[in-house]
Amino acid sequence: MNIFLAGASGVVGRRLVPMLRDAGHVVTGTTRSPEKAAALAALGAKGVVVDVYDARALLQAMNAAHPDVVIHQLTDLPDTIDPKVYPAALARNARVRTEGTPNLVNAALVVGTRRLIAQSVAFGYDPAAKSPADETAPLDQSEARRVLVDGMLALEKAVTKSPELEAVILRYGYFYGPGTWNAAPVPPAVHVDAAAHAALLAVSRGEPGVYNIAEDDGVVSSEKAKRELGFDPAYRLMR
Repeated sequence: MNIFLAGASGVVGRRLVPMLRDAGHVVTGTTRSPEKAAALAALGAKGVVVDVYDARALLQAMNAAHPDVVIHQLTDLPDTIDPKVYPAALARNARVRTEGTPNLVNAALVVGTRRLIAQSVAFGYDPAAKSPADETAPLDQSEARRVLVDGMLALEKAVTKSPELEAVILRYGYFYGPGTWNAAPVPPAVHVDAAAHAALLAVSRGEPGVYNIAEDDGVVSSEKAKRELGFDPAYRLMR
């Protein structure tokens, strides 16, 4: 299939591009950097320089790709975590979800895409909810988590608002592994390779809906993703 991968040069995107390529898909990957577009070409994707906030340019890029499936892996986070700048980074990332996601959804609808897979988070659940939390658990309404949860909800509502799209939402745990902030698991955790593989699986598996994508560490339940997508939290790239 033709795949339009928004955020292809990000931490998940870089792992996902070769998986999609090896599965026989034709991948168009977006980035905001010409240098990263060249790197995407080396991985097997057509790199396109486009900003998600530029709705017209985004639509043009997506129209040229004729995607059967759009995958939303866009974030706006630094390569390393710094407590001094983390609140500002969190706000920028929330803006991607609240303002960028509608542009991506609208473009997908205009070009006739049938399926949209979007990155969300599995660490927005109310800590007082049952454990492990499944996809129906209530979200954290505390002021400390307001920016995170508001951005999460805005993304998920934008992706699921149109019945013309098969919307699959992947609620990822905290990433660990190559290129992430964490060398070891931080519950609810998911290795970046397993996270990318879940997106590959969602291209052709699973009914529209929300899926937790995390390890069996007692914080969230990923049983639905295992059952319907074939998700394996132990998946690792063999290279």
